[in-house]
Amino acid sequence: MRKFNLLLLFSLFAFSGLQSQERISLENIWLYYRYYPTYVSEFKWMNDDQYYTILEEDRAISRFSIENEQKVDEILNLSELNLGGNTVESYEFSADENAILLKTGVEAIYRHSTRETCFIVDLKSKKITPVNQGKKISNPTFSPNGSKLGYVFENNLYYQDANTGKVTQITFDGKPNAIINGATDWVYEEEFAFEKAFAWSPDGKQIAFYRFDESEVREFSMEVYGSLYPGQYRFKYPKAGEKNAVVSIHVFDLTSNKTVMADLGPEKDQYIARIKWTQSSDELAAMRLNRLQNQVDVLLINANTGKSNVILTEKSETYIKEATDDKWFFLKESEDFLWTSEMNGYNHIYRYGRDGELKKAITEGNYEVSGIVGIDEENDRIYYMSKEDSPKENHLYTISLKGKKKKKLTTVAGVHEITASSRYNYFVDTYSNLDQPPVTDLKDSNGKVIKVLENNENLSATVKNLSIQKPEFFNFQTSEGVTLDGWMIKPADFDSAKQYPVLMYVYGGPGDQKVLNEWGTSRTFDYFWYQMLAQNGYIVACVDNRGTGGKGRDFRAVTYANLGKYETIDQIEAAKYLGNQSYIDASRIGIWGWSYGGYMTSLCMTKGNGLFKAGIAVAPVTNWRFYDTIYTERYLKTPQLNPSGYDENSPLNFAANLQGAYLLVHGMADDNVHVQNSIEWVDALVRANKQFDMFFYPNKNHSIFGGYTRYHLYKKMTDFIFDNL
Repeated sequence: MRKFNLLLLFSLFAFSGLQSQERISLENIWLYYRYYPTYVSEFKWMNDDQYYTILEEDRAISRFSIENEQKVDEILNLSELNLGGNTVESYEFSADENAILLKTGVEAIYRHSTRETCFIVDLKSKKITPVNQGKKISNPTFSPNGSKLGYVFENNLYYQDANTGKVTQITFDGKPNAIINGATDWVYEEEFAFEKAFAWSPDGKQIAFYRFDESEVREFSMEVYGSLYPGQYRFKYPKAGEKNAVVSIHVFDLTSNKTVMADLGPEKDQYIARIKWTQSSDELAAMRLNRLQNQVDVLLINANTGKSNVILTEKSETYIKEATDDKWFFLKESEDFLWTSEMNGYNHIYRYGRDGELKKAITEGNYEVSGIVGIDEENDRIYYMSKEDSPKENHLYTISLKGKKKKKLTTVAGVHEITASSRYNYFVDTYSNLDQPPVTDLKDSNGKVIKVLENNENLSATVKNLSIQKPEFFNFQTSEGVTLDGWMIKPADFDSAKQYPVLMYVYGGPGDQKVLNEWGTSRTFDYFWYQMLAQNGYIVACVDNRGTGGKGRDFRAVTYANLGKYETIDQIEAAKYLGNQSYIDASRIGIWGWSYGGYMTSLCMTKGNGLFKAGIAVAPVTNWRFYDTIYTERYLKTPQLNPSGYDENSPLNFAANLQGAYLLVHGMADDNVHVQNSIEWVDALVRANKQFDMFFYPNKNHSIFGGYTRYHLYKKMTDFIFDNL
């Protein structure tokens, strides 16, 4: 979420005593992106576990040898291809690696979804075939044998023969704001975090797909400015307690051209959070959640008849942890499947039989398994990520399918992200910590570094000349006996005998973490903004309140049905703790946040009884009735079932209690947290006769990004902090 100015800052720099080192500026953060880490571009493993490929500066897709650590050749010289002047932004191999899909002209739709112009290139003949006659499509996906490409165009599902270019239309009823086939609606994409809503069967003879009937979902409209008469963008957005799309699952047979509808049970007001083919092309699995998301069922569906049966049911007194792609794995060598659950208080891996019998807890302990990287059945290994060492870190482990021979494979402290090769002989490990900008290593299956793919040495050199102050971890115990973790950035010339103003950063939403042993304290650009504030005499601090992740189910789910209550209590206690430190000026404590953090900032400014001298809320939720069904009802139930949970912590109901300088910011084309939240908030504040500052960005979405926008925003926030804190 956000960033800075020059002339104003030069006058402030003179007193600091740091003239010998370069000063951080908003320009270098948000105009020149000087401090942004470098990552490996479009890294892809090849099937034989001997090579990998990288997209080199949009010029070529090059192949590298793992063993020799050298570039072998260019698989595809992009400059020699006739792509109509388009630049290749990403690519995908077919399963047999005989063809490659090139994506150009990628256009963002919502958070994850895109549409793009695609080309299929036969790597032997170099023949180029445009997909869908060059018209932009979404979710292009090769069939398992690479002979066909499935995709979505104008809400309908198609597939194209990769060799002949022949197109077959599978669905015909797709219609904007009514019927979607093969792609998700807005709320599924945002809250279940996937946009491709179809899957090829293992033998490539069938396609399973979602159909969303959103005809009865109410529309939300946003004004679009830039012409004499502003237009409107309208899309279906189900707000808490309102109607959702009716979702059904279908299986299309490519041979018979017939479609079978899956039996998902009699209830229509439910969620199908994931579908996945088991190891059989005759069997599809579905993950079904009830509307309140406190029960999840695993269904096995006969792909030929659509008949289904439930093989696993799990219930929760609060809510089921968010569905992810790695929540389940169906094993090849047995009828068993792996399932992740926090049924015992922490997220762990369990092994079940197809009869629903729990056979084994693969991992156990008072720590979180944060994800499964993959399953190597041939060598009896599960590779997974875990917070066993610390809630602030994330490491790669391996363990047998029987829960034995556990081994930690990453040794450098910090947060690791892993991508495994197809045969699990190698891994790409991208990691960082408070001392180390992101490093990307190529490692073998034992964790030994084979090659450093990217070490960000240029950024490291730049940082050395910036007087960067390493964040310090701290923790404290609240009056309720809860231990909370935080980090703090102090000025380079910190003097414990002096007193400093503090800016607190908050997000605080369910399952999120900001206190991590990670470079950039989870937000690189904000990190340099914080460092700039520190150079100007501010302390910046962040505390993870109750409801955040990494510490198990009970710490996170305590906020259930009462979003905002305990989080605000904790942030107020954090401010009091900071104010009690001898080196902090308790009369100059500020707070800021974006999205859920904007909500938290607004609550702290209204419920903090003047504790906070200033606050900045960017794109805040001000009433959970305005937000979507899946997210809101997961944590609050519906407004009909829990009206007090919606009202007792809505800033709209506490406008009269606002104290301190307050800046409200929102993008007017925010499809996520609608500007309606801020408009209603402004109305409430005016009715309460409260003075405040605000700034709205026309045609900008939830990220408030593009052109000079971020620079403009952070300059405004910086000036506000300098003026009021």
